[in-house]
Amino acid sequence: MPTVILVRHGRSTANSDGVLAGWSPGVALDDSGREQAGALAGRLAGLPLAAVVTSPLQRCRETVQPLLDARPGLPLHTEDRIGECHYGDWTGRKLAELAEEPLWGTVQRYPSAAVFPGEGGESVRAMQARAVDAVRDWNDRIEAEHGPDAVFALCSHGDIIKSIAAEALGMHLDLFQRLAVDPCSLTVIRYTAQRPYLLRLGDTGDLAALAPRTEPASDDAVVGGGTGAS
Repeated sequence: MPTVILVRHGRSTANSDGVLAGWSPGVALDDSGREQAGALAGRLAGLPLAAVVTSPLQRCRETVQPLLDARPGLPLHTEDRIGECHYGDWTGRKLAELAEEPLWGTVQRYPSAAVFPGEGGESVRAMQARAVDAVRDWNDRIEAEHGPDAVFALCSHGDIIKSIAAEALGMHLDLFQRLAVDPCSLTVIRYTAQRPYLLRLGDTGDLAALAPRTEPASDDAVVGGGTGAS
């Protein structure tokens, strides 16, 4: 089966503002995110990509554009099933405010039971199911068109990528908050007939993120994905 490179979008204006963007329109990359996106083509330069698949949201499309500019003719596909979680009434709200909500604790400790409130709110289980289905469908399509050794990139969002990685590892969804996927990091999975192999997880190509932080650390996982190293 092909190898899929899961790219989290670069840091967005919502990330830097501490807002849960969800499917809000007009959420672009910030200055740091544009730098990250610009470096992506170089990080992937040694790989013969068969295609790029992206979430329809602006921050993902902006992340892959420099890669597409560097490789004229590289096929681009849009896939709604790898779009961000539908956070319902949480969409557009400050993460600091959401941390006071009772549901926040459920998302932290028991995400398989979490359903986001309001019209269009999605469960974390439904989010994972559609994202995993999308990856496996694209694996089949890429293999049929380019062969079993093909490599392709799929640009998505923090919680989506964490849930895909958790499924590949055979982890219960309630453990997926143990995974960290920074902006513009690469998570690489090779699916085989026997099992998936997780080859990289949240790889930024830079160990600076492991240095002690100057601000107090929180034990909570950031819903929607963190902002990465300062």
